[in-house]
Amino acid sequence: MTSVLDQRPASAATGPRPAAPRRRTRALALPEARWALAALVLFLIALPLNLLGAPAWLWVPLFAATYITGGWEPGWEGLKALKDKTLDVDLLMVVAALGAAAIGQVLDGALLIVIFATSGALEAVATARTADSVRGLLDLAPTTATRLLPGGGEESVPAETLRVGDTILVRPGERVGADGQIVDGASDVDQATITGEPLPMAKRAGDEVFAGTVNGTGALRVRVERDPADSVIARIVTMVEDASKTKAPTQLFIEKIEQRYSIGMVIATLAVFAVPLAFGSALQPALLRAMTFMIVASPCAVVLSTMPPLLSAIANAGRHGVLAKSAVVMERLGQVDAVALDKTGTLTEGMPQVTAVRPLPGSGLDEDGLLALAAAAEHPSEHPLARAVVDAARDRRLHPHEASDFTSTPGQGVSATVEGRTVQVGSPARLPDRAGPVPAAVAELEQAGQTAVLVLRDERPVGVIGVADRLRPDAAATVAALTELTGRTPVLLTGDNERAARHLAAQVGITDVRAGLLPEDKAAAVRGWEGEGRRVLVVGDGVNDAPALAAAHTGIAMGKAGSDLALETADAVVVRDELATIPSVVALSRTARRLVVQNLVIAGVFITALVAWDLIATLPLPLGVAGHEGSTVIVGLNGLRLLREAAWTNPARGGAA
Repeated sequence: MTSVLDQRPASAATGPRPAAPRRRTRALALPEARWALAALVLFLIALPLNLLGAPAWLWVPLFAATYITGGWEPGWEGLKALKDKTLDVDLLMVVAALGAAAIGQVLDGALLIVIFATSGALEAVATARTADSVRGLLDLAPTTATRLLPGGGEESVPAETLRVGDTILVRPGERVGADGQIVDGASDVDQATITGEPLPMAKRAGDEVFAGTVNGTGALRVRVERDPADSVIARIVTMVEDASKTKAPTQLFIEKIEQRYSIGMVIATLAVFAVPLAFGSALQPALLRAMTFMIVASPCAVVLSTMPPLLSAIANAGRHGVLAKSAVVMERLGQVDAVALDKTGTLTEGMPQVTAVRPLPGSGLDEDGLLALAAAAEHPSEHPLARAVVDAARDRRLHPHEASDFTSTPGQGVSATVEGRTVQVGSPARLPDRAGPVPAAVAELEQAGQTAVLVLRDERPVGVIGVADRLRPDAAATVAALTELTGRTPVLLTGDNERAARHLAAQVGITDVRAGLLPEDKAAAVRGWEGEGRRVLVVGDGVNDAPALAAAHTGIAMGKAGSDLALETADAVVVRDELATIPSVVALSRTARRLVVQNLVIAGVFITALVAWDLIATLPLPLGVAGHEGSTVIVGLNGLRLLREAAWTNPARGGAA
């Protein structure tokens, strides 16, 4: 018996969906990243020389270069901000760093410069990558389309020149050039980029199709119903851009008080210097007291109060397969109080699989025989259902016969000759009689949320195969953990049909189901909840989820099957595709936020005590520096506790990972 399972057609090997070329800005193409890298390298070279007691002429020039490369840009921006009567905390950091250097604390100032330069570079990279992904989305829509002429001819024209009322020809395998209505032809159209549905939809005359979706095996004539600038794919781009502009990142706690603190510190430093002079003090003691005050009152410990816990949480989450794109994202994750989940590719694995094989009585076939017969007929097909059947036969190590006379009818299925008999595999709609055991088996599978595939041999039904997008094993536990963390059961947002969505929701414990949604509908639902004061976490994987991800308080994308746009628009990415890590990273973020508050209290106590000492009595400069550095070390080490493995808990499994 000859096996054909290892002889895939060349076209099928290319994958189910054509991928748009990806535009990606290199990190070092950004000046902020180049300056930050230069400052970091110079600092790392100078640090061991300083600590090992090398001659000053070796490490002083290196630290000076660190100050210049890492500090000139924030210093210049801070000076420009002064023109608008705004005291930028970046400028204050540069002044504090220079003040530290002026009294011999060169290392302390250089470290402060490197921290702020690196933070600015990360923000610039994240902004550039998001812009890249939005521009790359436009590649999903074809640049040209075949327009049919009134006289019967055809011409290739730029897609953006199409007008409402034009008729275009979409050949098999091509992307649809514009939103419109089919006037002639039938085919299966992959709409995953728009609706997120895992399987191509059967389309015929009168049905709507969208720009950027992929045509299957049939040719279609489509009447353009929307201007290309107003297509669904173009509106997705607009919504992502608008949401990215209007969704200002939540400021870290320290940034919320930066203006008052900065102004107060400058005024206080000047007062500490000027008041003693006014009462006859000598210049040098007054200057020394003022510089000591600037050191002990500088916000180094306050800055480190915020960043180590959040950066440690980012590193810990990264080890467990969750990439949070910035410290701001890690902070925001702990603030969420509502969750919206996508269905296909998020709660499910995103790939159809055979879930049931039902041979009919009297067919003479067992499960393996029925599956082998269907796989033989489906093997030449590129339809996702066909691949699921063939893959299931391969997994069972079956050896189907060769098939001949293969034909495929969009919306109905395939037909082939296997061992001299006609085998048909496809939609149960081809059944001539809606009574009997076959419709009952079909109804049972469909009620269970599966797609029923009918197998006929010589026009007689011999069995039914159930195909479904398999639920992730940890989906129910994840939903329960998110419910406990937020106090609300997550909501299901999907472009899939109502029956399939509700069946899956019942399996994982979700009661609020919004089905049949276009991308704009998902985004509107999220904006509605945000308008009610909720902080919504959206979890998705496709282009159709991108507007909702951008509109949400925080967005997380599933990384394995996630589209480029979803991965870039989301604030965090589940790299290993483990759904259970989502409640874990939310819990980790909340722990980090608690440590930030602890650190701010510690830093505040040290600063208050040292400043009071310097003002009331005479604080020796070495002791002031020791107290300042001590507070910095304490808050830094406290934040680094989140690097421990024990800091990563798994609420979906009820404890530590």
